[in-house]
Amino acid sequence: MKALLIALLLALGLLVLVDRVGVSVAEGQVADQLAARGELAGTPEVDITGFPFLTQAVSGRYDEVRISLTAEQLGEPAGTRADVSLFGVQVPLSDVVSGSVVAIPVEQVDGTATLAYALLARELGGDTQLAPDGDRLRIERTLDLAGLMVPVTALGTVTLDGRDLVVDVDDASAAGVDVPGFVLDRAVDVLDFRYPVPELPFGLELTGVDPQDDGVHVRVRATDTVLQG
Repeated sequence: MKALLIALLLALGLLVLVDRVGVSVAEGQVADQLAARGELAGTPEVDITGFPFLTQAVSGRYDEVRISLTAEQLGEPAGTRADVSLFGVQVPLSDVVSGSVVAIPVEQVDGTATLAYALLARELGGDTQLAPDGDRLRIERTLDLAGLMVPVTALGTVTLDGRDLVVDVDDASAAGVDVPGFVLDRAVDVLDFRYPVPELPFGLELTGVDPQDDGVHVRVRATDTVLQG
């Protein structure tokens, strides 16, 4: 009985090892294929979730594939990144092994594209500093108001208009300087801006936006998409 138990434990350990090695190989293969089908500038980090992996590989359907995309891989400026999860990724094992994948059906894609504040601040130029303030965006910048260089702090809402991230400033104040209201109204207009969100792979659509500590998070989603070569 003891010998049988030891044999079973060894067999289980071997299966786990094979399973983990299989995951590593598949993640590399899937990363290469996604880079090609998603027209990425580099190979993304891929994490195939779920255990055991081998049953997913045999069935040709992966429950969830997590992908992290850097600015370089997206071919976009520093400060841009995307973290997406692909659900129901269908890739036959034989096609993965032979490298003959021509299309990758995916049931659903959810994720977040992050636009760093330094990236967005460049749109306004000067000494602009951006930071979250609750569900709004705080903007600090020195402006020329009526011939005076005035440090201005403003608050604005962040929304989406199509593929544009829109910052609409509705409140501004001058630090330590007595400035007429109509002059501050001008500051409000100056600090409004739009930022075209870069095109994202996999047919992702923009669904929402939130200012967070590391930048503005743009939520993305796609359903029943097919990654084609």
